[in-house]
Amino acid sequence: MIIETGDAVLVAPKDRVQDVKKVVERLRASKRQEADSHAKVHRPWGTYEGIHLGGKHQVKHIVVSPGGKLSSQYHHHRAEHWIIVSGSAEVTVGDSARMMSENESVFIPVGEVHRLHNPGSEPMHLIEVQYGDYLGKDDIVRLDDVYGRVPAQKKETSHYAVAAE
Repeated sequence: MIIETGDAVLVAPKDRVQDVKKVVERLRASKRQEADSHAKVHRPWGTYEGIHLGGKHQVKHIVVSPGGKLSSQYHHHRAEHWIIVSGSAEVTVGDSARMMSENESVFIPVGEVHRLHNPGSEPMHLIEVQYGDYLGKDDIVRLDDVYGRVPAQKKETSHYAVAAE
């Protein structure tokens, strides 16, 4: 049997397909991220794929579905560069919102509140380059989210109060 996904290929006799669990256990024992994360990650607003991970930088391909809206958020440890590859995007950085299209880019400094929305009828593709001392998922501070991923107490906390602590 042959099974192919975006980040792995399994070739095994049909009676040994369940051995994939042993492979995952070995990956976890080696603390490999491949054990728990996939190349393409699905979110309510679309998908993203990690393209490259370096010491202080990470590159992602992000696809925002028509009508999709990422959470209003900021990061303590990283800045981001967004480059629109196709489609259109409403980009909010701080108090400024603007429409962007193919081959336009924006820089988001560390600590700046930002949001991305695809108001178009086609998927919007962008390349995100993150740069900073820490690039973990737990560096995302969500302030508002149309998909209900922000606890009620965080919605009431202003960005500036959190940043001052």
